[in-house]
Amino acid sequence: MKWEDLRKSQNVEDRRGRGPRMGGPAGIGIGAVILALLGGLLFGVNPADILSQLQGGPVTTAPAPQNTPANDREGQFVRSIVGDLEDTWGQMIQGYRPPQLVLFDGQVESACGYASAAVGPFYCPRDAKVYLDTSFFDQMERLARGQTSDFAKAYVIAHEVGHHIQNLLGISDKVRAQQARSSQTVANQLSVRLELQADCLAGVWGHYAQRRGLLEFGDVEGAIAAASAIGDDNLQRRSQGYVVPEAFTHGSSEQRVAWFNRGFQSGDPNRCDTFRN
Repeated sequence: MKWEDLRKSQNVEDRRGRGPRMGGPAGIGIGAVILALLGGLLFGVNPADILSQLQGGPVTTAPAPQNTPANDREGQFVRSIVGDLEDTWGQMIQGYRPPQLVLFDGQVESACGYASAAVGPFYCPRDAKVYLDTSFFDQMERLARGQTSDFAKAYVIAHEVGHHIQNLLGISDKVRAQQARSSQTVANQLSVRLELQADCLAGVWGHYAQRRGLLEFGDVEGAIAAASAIGDDNLQRRSQGYVVPEAFTHGSSEQRVAWFNRGFQSGDPNRCDTFRN
């Protein structure tokens, strides 16, 4: 992917290298993190929401963003992708307010609670920020058996920004209200639809990245391999040896690939209505 010359976003806060800040109301133990992860896997609950409840509410506001050194290729990559996402969605959504992305390693505080890198990248609607430990890219590459690409990493960021768009448009609030009135099975199904829509919105951004000549040979295949690798069925099969569709929270590998492709091929956010299709 040709990302080096893209505009670098200033909406990236780099908390890497600061280490965990345990103790006080914001600090929680590893047992709470494990509980959050199990809740996400088994019951379709957002791990960040569990952590927030265990912690007793939002945490303090994070420091202002810093500049990323020019020799920090990973940081520059993230800033470039975030900048392009801002430019793309800013042209499609009137009055678009971009999220801030927080880079961290190990553990991080957010307005949704205290989270471990094991939770994976996540979006917190309470502070409108995306949280990313880039070690997730290494895990994703292992799951995809080395078939990923820079565009696959960008897809992960674009997926989380897709959740921000859902938040801006009020979709997330409507889904959470429905989930509160539903059985756990139905709540999980709604969660899947929300995640698949974010995949589709990531594909929409990819469509315009391709039109601008940013994608190279193998990029799209790498993104599809990543989407397949992090499907619920694949992750469940690896972690427990069998698949429980009723416990899906993000969608199967086939579903994730299909909805990403729909957005990628159409470039039309209106084609991403996973709640009707």
